[in-house]
Amino acid sequence: MAKQNNTKVVTNVVRLSYANIWEPKSINGGAEKYSCSIIIPKSDTDTIAAINAAIDAAIKDGTHKFGGKVPQKGALKLPLRDGDVERDDEAYQGCFFVNANSTTAPQVVDQHVRPILERSEIYSGVYARVSLSFYAFNSNGNRGIACGLGNIQKVRDGEPLGGRTNAADEFTTLADEDFLS
Repeated sequence: MAKQNNTKVVTNVVRLSYANIWEPKSINGGAEKYSCSIIIPKSDTDTIAAINAAIDAAIKDGTHKFGGKVPQKGALKLPLRDGDVERDDEAYQGCFFVNANSTTAPQVVDQHVRPILERSEIYSGVYARVSLSFYAFNSNGNRGIACGLGNIQKVRDGEPLGGRTNAADEFTTLADEDFLS
């Protein structure tokens, strides 16, 4: 069951996409950040409800960033988005998603909360639980609620996303020949 504590949420099992969690990257020339798209099945009503409650709490907590007034949700950029509407990607169909980022690397653990150090263990397509935080922003005319990336707990492997194929599926074994002769 998803847990929500004011503006923080620990999801049920979700899927990771665009998992840039080992090295920070700059997007559009901005500050380098660790980031991940969190894909949440629409059937996971507990996680969706917890995220919506955390967004509502972040709006209330961030009133000072909005000129002292609580704005209508429709007037803000919100992090919870509909994959059926905004993504032409099979992995996002029937799902909502949030894009989360942080300037601090997430701690990554296995099912027994032991650190995962092998980078190949966490990839776009893996199933995990993720801690997220929601906070208000008002910058350069953009107002809304952002999603911070916390820690990640790997639950199980999944089909890798992104169209990358396995080399063994593309090549055959070559005969031992002297290619230099």
